[in-house]
Amino acid sequence: MSEFLITGVSSGLGRAFAEGALAAGHTVIGTVRKPADAEAFTALHPSRAHGRLLDVTDDEAVFALVEEIETEIGPIDAVIANAGYGYEGVFEESPLSQLRDQFAVNVFGVAATVQAVLPFMRRRRAGHIFAVTSMGGLMTVPGLSYYCGSKYAVEGILEAVGKEVADFGVHVTALEPGSFRTDWAGRSMVRAERTIADYDALFEPIRAARQAASGNQLGDPAKAAAAVLEVFNSAEPPAHLVLGSDALRLVQAGRSAVDAEIDRWQKLTISTDFPTGAQLG
Repeated sequence: MSEFLITGVSSGLGRAFAEGALAAGHTVIGTVRKPADAEAFTALHPSRAHGRLLDVTDDEAVFALVEEIETEIGPIDAVIANAGYGYEGVFEESPLSQLRDQFAVNVFGVAATVQAVLPFMRRRRAGHIFAVTSMGGLMTVPGLSYYCGSKYAVEGILEAVGKEVADFGVHVTALEPGSFRTDWAGRSMVRAERTIADYDALFEPIRAARQAASGNQLGDPAKAAAAVLEVFNSAEPPAHLVLGSDALRLVQAGRSAVDAEIDRWQKLTISTDFPTGAQLG
């Protein structure tokens, strides 16, 4: 059996990933921010569940925890950088301080977690790095500019890292969930105050629909956990795993729109090249 490090296991997909791995016989070190949550997680199994306190925005703490795990518990075979939160708000109405906070957790927290485990995996020539991005890392919707920006950043980092470590036996997979039945749209969502009436017609229906759907989302977290374990056990895992039929539909539509626009402006795109055979003088 293997050893998993999973950040953000107090609830939501992180908890589902952890419970799925434990049920499959793996050891899980799960990070949380509150002592009571750490105790509750450790109570899930007498020997294979290890709750640890961690603020993923504290780089030194992230690296220290990974060092502790490798030294005292055992080699980390897989990491799931899951800790993160959503920020909902029209861009013009959203303070830039909230953007910095969003990136501190969703981007820099993930980057620190990945960078901390990578030396050990590289030296062992084995390991699997997962990070939870979102369907919002491959497409966008109004009112989630800060969140989508953070997830697009993680997508770019992971895809590049995957190419860097491909020869070392280390796999990298970005997980792109759609709407799952978790607290993401509830207590895990920070919402900007509305201040500009011009956006009412566009944004108010979107916010109302998201709040109404909270707790009734299509995605089953336990099935997402099973999918991640299937990828972990695969000899040729994907660089991207979209989770949920809603995510598949929206990501495909979003990417098709980008492809169509690239094709439509292709003539102007190639017009910026020097003429073939031109010499720089």
